[in-house]
This record gives sequence, structure tokens and C-alpha cells, in this order.
Amino acid sequence: MPNDNVAPLPGRQQDILRRALTDKVVRIKDLAAEFGVHEMTVRRDIDALCEGGKLLRVHGGAQLLDKTSEELSQSLRAAQNVDAKERIARAALSLIQDGDTVALDASTTSLALARLLPARRVQAIACSLDAANVLAAGGVPFLMVGGNFHVPARSFVGAFFTDAVQRLHPDLVFFSAKGYTPETGFTDPHLPEVGAKQALVRSGSSVVALLDHSKVGRRALATIATHADINTLITDHPLTPDLHSRLEHDDIQVIVAP
Repeated sequence: MPNDNVAPLPGRQQDILRRALTDKVVRIKDLAAEFGVHEMTVRRDIDALCEGGKLLRVHGGAQLLDKTSEELSQSLRAAQNVDAKERIARAALSLIQDGDTVALDASTTSLALARLLPARRVQAIACSLDAANVLAAGGVPFLMVGGNFHVPARSFVGAFFTDAVQRLHPDLVFFSAKGYTPETGFTDPHLPEVGAKQALVRSGSSVVALLDHSKVGRRALATIATHADINTLITDHPLTPDLHSRLEHDDIQVIVAP
């Protein structure tokens, strides 16, 4: 018999929304089989999501509303691996000294670091609205780099952004990616974000990649940076001995967040 207690309701609903972001239309029968629950349980989840204005019912399932897809993409991204991101952020904070200028990309891991920056006397460079709001609330002096607004990441990209970043020289650049392999480097599927992150990486005296374990071994469309571009990798889970050795061979410091 299926077990209706496989996942807490909020977690299962988030999984349904993630699937809808990818597949556009989700089927009750398929979701019930995937989660190991009764179809009636999935139907109740979908009803709740529809009542909340996140999904639209279709025959046999539901689909994501176009007007909410970008908002949901950002909110779900922020809800993933929260503990790992916070631990990585604390480890990153240990690299920052008073007086440094630090640049933060538009990733949710960098956003977790932004929340900790009031513990240091630093100046920050922000590339997203969310980071700017967090830094302002924390009383951290910061420079906002503008450009074309990229809604999914609530970030700024484009030629105006890259031109401005080329004129800046932060002590530390912190960035994340959707995937990483030694062969492809640090990758992302969104080309506007890739261009912005590339410019940010090139601007820094020291470049730190913030990568939770779910990104390792995955690859996305385009490369942001390779081993030659970074100085430090912070992750939340020990890497394989071979990968760890390869990074150290390329003079990259590896920090596993406690």
C-alpha cells in the first residue's frame, strides 16, 4: 500500500511545483507513482496549489500559470538546500577581513553570505535586488551594479552591467553556479547570467566559488569559470578523493563547511 507519509505536505507541494516548472504539465497518476502516495493525496495537494493561485487544473493534472512561473522559480530556488547554503556562507565569512571590498553574484548562496556581512566592516558590491535589500537592512555600505533586469534571478545583466563591473576591482568575488564538473567548470543554463558572472569573476583579486553538493557532477549550458579562474571552492560535503586532489593540483583551496 502506498505510504501517505513519505513527505510532509509543504515539501511535496514544492516538489510538485518544481516538476511543473520543468514539465509545464504534471499528471496526478505520475506524481502519485513518483511520491509513493495515493492519487487522492496528490489531488489534494494540487487543489491546494490551485487555490493558492500557483497552478491551473487541466484534465488529469495541472499546469503552471505563466504569470507566476518566474516568481515561483526564484522562491523555490531560495528554498533548496537552505542549511547547506547557510553553512557555506559561514565558511565564506571566515575568508573576509575588515576593510575588504566583496562582490556578490545574484545566487541564493551569496544572498546567505550577504546576511552575515554585518559581522565585518566591509564594503560590498551587489548585483541583485535581494542582495541590495539585505545589505541595506544590515547597514552594510554597498555599491549597486545595474543593467538589464533579469526577472528569474532578480539580478542585473547585459552590456551596461559588464561595462560597469570591468571598472571595479573587489578584493573578493563570491559566486555560485547550477553545475560543476572538472571538465566543464562552473556552469549555468541562463546565458545573461553567465555573461554577468563571467565579468564579475574577472574583476576580483580572489575568486571564491560557493557550491553545495547537489551541484557537483552536474553541468549546464554554458561555462562561467574554469579551474584557472578561481582560487577557492567552498562546499558542504567532502568531495571524492580524486576530485579533491585535482582541485588542489590546480592550486585551488578546498573548504568543506563544518
